[in-house]
Parts: sequence; structure tokens; C-alpha cells
Amino acid sequence: MNSLQRTHDFINGLTVDRPPFHPILMRFAAQYAGVKYRDFCLSPHHKCDTNIRCATDFSYDWVNVMSDAWAEAEAYGVKLFYPEDNLPQVVEHVVKEISDIDKLSVIKVSDHNRLKGRIEEIREYKRRIGHSQFICGWVEGPFAEYCDIRDVSSACMDLYEYPEKLKLALDIITESAIGFITAQVNAGAHCIGIGDAVCSLISPELYREFVFPLEKALIDHAHSIDSLVKLHICGNTTAILPDMIKTGADIVDIDHLVNSMGDFISLFSAKQVPSGNSDPVSIIRDGNRETIEESVLRCFKVTNGRGIVSAGCEIPPDTSPENFRIYRDAAHRLGERM
Repeated sequence: MNSLQRTHDFINGLTVDRPPFHPILMRFAAQYAGVKYRDFCLSPHHKCDTNIRCATDFSYDWVNVMSDAWAEAEAYGVKLFYPEDNLPQVVEHVVKEISDIDKLSVIKVSDHNRLKGRIEEIREYKRRIGHSQFICGWVEGPFAEYCDIRDVSSACMDLYEYPEKLKLALDIITESAIGFITAQVNAGAHCIGIGDAVCSLISPELYREFVFPLEKALIDHAHSIDSLVKLHICGNTTAILPDMIKTGADIVDIDHLVNSMGDFISLFSAKQVPSGNSDPVSIIRDGNRETIEESVLRCFKVTNGRGIVSAGCEIPPDTSPENFRIYRDAAHRLGERM
């Protein structure tokens, strides 16, 4: 059973040999492959080559386009600095005053190198691995993207001080994301990830008013063009998890800060699955065979065998390959319990 079939069948509730294994690897992958992080972010060939190598060496069930949160932000006009071997750094935000929202317009994929680069990544995946691997594209969620072009503190204040202006910006961001989703699916993505991590910092009421309808619109659009969707909001999402599930996302990431993942399993529909929620630091990076295997098995049990194996968020770059192999082996052995 190849990785694409395993993931699709698992989500659809069909019999599989084991649950899919979808670890989030970015800086770990680049370091493992000996690739400078600037190249991992900016070179489609380097990113695809790195991810395919890691998926092959560690036998996991997806490849993706994740590296950093700034591709769309740069397209909106955020000025960035790309260190040789570290994450991109913001030099200047584009919405410095609330009136700057009036200058925002819908971005087009064909006008921006980093967006075009993501399309090329998906095309290269399709050329090199076809339908053997589950290919996941990515867009920033509406509020996360607003925070990227504004800054987190000001964005959170805008929820209260300038709600109508904020909604205008979020609508523009959502329309842009719809176009970006379409381009990635047309290029060959089987799934679109939506990263809206900052939503774990706002109240459930604000999430429902400002963000939920827009995330749902993105998910409904992706479904309308035959793509699956993964919703990623890391942090303690206990208060908004019911709403995250109601968006209809096929895969809902659950971070380790949600202490009782099992309390929410009954809310998932027959064709939705959670993904998570081992602690990537204390368990995967700093743990040992016993603690890693225990965490993987606990997640399997609390999801009644319906959870994709993953940590709550990115595997740290300084995780040892040995620990990661233990994690991989524990995930694969779940097949014995199916």
C-alpha cells in the first residue's frame, strides 16, 4: 500500500495496514540533508529533493511545501531578510498603520516569485513521485496572514479597535488564498494545509466571528475542486477545537498542549481524522524509546485508532536521527494493532 492510498483510505474509514505517519519536518529535514535553510525556503529543487529524501529514509507518508510563513506576506509587500541558514526575518511589515489596509489588493500567484516557487515545488513532486506519496500544499490562514503583514500585537489590538477594517483585510487575504489553493491543486496537490496558528491566542468568540467563516470558505473551496484539507492551529486549542472540527477540514491537527485529545474524538465525522498529538520537544527530541513508544500508543488509543501519527507541531531541528527512527518505528508498529 503506497502512502497516498494509505492516507486517502484511512481518512475515508477504509481498512489500511497502519495509520499514516505525517511528521512536520522543516528545519530538521534541511539539516538532515545538509541543505542551507535559505535554499530550503527559496529553491524548489532543494526543498523537494530534501523532503523526498527524508520521506524515503524515514518511511513517512507525505511530502509538503512547508518551510516558513512568509511566502504570501512577501507577495503583499513585507520586506524580509533571508539568513543563509536560519528562518526568514521581517525587516518591515506592510500594514504599519491601520489606513495601510486600504492599499491592500488581492495577490496573484503569477506575479510573485515565492508563490510561483510553491507551484513549481508541487509540480516537481508530481514529476518525481507521481501518485505514490500524499502531496500537501499550503496557505496561511486568514488571521495568521494578517499577523504576518501587520504584526501579532497590533493585529490582536485591531480585533477590538478596528474590527471593520480588519474584516476588510481578512476578506482580501481569503480571496487571495482561494486563488493560491486553486493553483496548487491544479499543479497536483492532493491536500491543502491551512496554517492559522495564532488563532490559539484569541478567544473562542473572536475566532468564531472573525476567522471561522473564512477558514470554512477556504475549506469548502478546496473540497469543491477535489482537494482534501488539513487545518493546522498549534498551541492550546482546547477552547476552539469543536469549531475547528466544524470547519469540515479532513485532517485537524491537535497540539500536545491540548491535554485531553480523546474528549473531542466523538465530534469528528466518519471522514475526518485528528493528527497528533505527541510533544515534539519533551517526547520526540528529548525522550527515549520508552517515552516515544508510550506517546505514540497513547495517541492511537485515545483516537480509537483513527488518528494520523504526528507531533503537535514541527519536529525540532536538533532532534537526533536515532530518536526520529524510534518515532518512525513506533508509528509503523501500530499496524499490528489494526
